[in-house]
Amino acid sequence: MQTLDRNHNLSLVLITLMKGVTYMETDPPLWQALLGLQARVREHLEVLGLELILDEAEGYAFLRQKPTREGEPDLPRLVQRRQLSYPVSLLLALIRKKLAESDAQSGDVRLILGREEIIDLVRTFFADNPNSARLSDRIAGNISKIADLGFLRRLRGSEERYEVGRILTSFVDAQWLQDFESRLAGYRSHGVEIANDEKEITG
Repeated sequence: MQTLDRNHNLSLVLITLMKGVTYMETDPPLWQALLGLQARVREHLEVLGLELILDEAEGYAFLRQKPTREGEPDLPRLVQRRQLSYPVSLLLALIRKKLAESDAQSGDVRLILGREEIIDLVRTFFADNPNSARLSDRIAGNISKIADLGFLRRLRGSEERYEVGRILTSFVDAQWLQDFESRLAGYRSHGVEIANDEKEITG
């Protein structure tokens, strides 16, 4: 009976991981099953060309496609890449930078940002845009997309405040952040170009 339970738990863990990110706080029993079956989970995923990314300290786990080794045939992708637009990518980078600053300056592991705070992070890159209300609406739409991806979590009872998901650190790493400052000028220049294009379209 115990073996049956373990096989059921293994199936449940694998299926949940295939569907997206697994969080410790969302389903503690499932999380404990994942930790207890971690070796078997990795063994099964190896056959599929997948690897388990698990952060016990932060309490999240997800799957990543393993890079193909030289001389090996490519396997069909089970974890699809998501193409992000320039504004969404920029916003993700700025939020990740804000998270790094918070970690360096504060002992609080949670970073809570208001919607207007997030909009202000991006607004400077589109300073030439004359239509402030429309720009805010566009950035708010990008915030919603990032929340849908799991990098921001709306606080219960508030549509205006978000907790930054620690999982973002796995997608935008420290090495990327080291190069971030040198990219800012290029981002800002591109933002101005987008603002100018928008002015031509909207008149």
